[in-house]
Amino acid sequence: MQVNDTVKLLRECDAGSKMAVSSIDDIIDKISSERLRERVSYNKQQHSKIGNEIHSILSAYDIEDKEPTPIAKGMSWLKTNVKLGVDNSDSTVADLLTDGCNMGVKSLSRYLNQYKAADTNSKQICRNLIDLEQSLADDVREFL
Repeated sequence: MQVNDTVKLLRECDAGSKMAVSSIDDIIDKISSERLRERVSYNKQQHSKIGNEIHSILSAYDIEDKEPTPIAKGMSWLKTNVKLGVDNSDSTVADLLTDGCNMGVKSLSRYLNQYKAADTNSKQICRNLIDLEQSLADDVREFL
């Protein structure tokens, strides 16, 4: 059970980190504030770093990565482009980032509770992702 929950939790964290990187890639070129761009870029690097760690662990279990669902990616892309098409401002970017981070915190927290038998390291990776999401939401608040 522990290995099963560990793998499931890590796969969900993997999909979440990939979704975050993809979403950031969709908006980073739209940011005009250098300070905001630096914060978002740093967050993207941290998501990639955690994603690489997850990939290494999954590879050790001989388990494939998990990609975000095409529907989730498509909805995120659509929402981003519609909102930025109407108002291409740092405030809109911050709003989109806040929504995405809140969804990430909610989903990852649900998986952390769902896969209680996951090993300690995997739970800590999930908590690190949750903290990273919350930190970005806090960082962009001044741009709302």
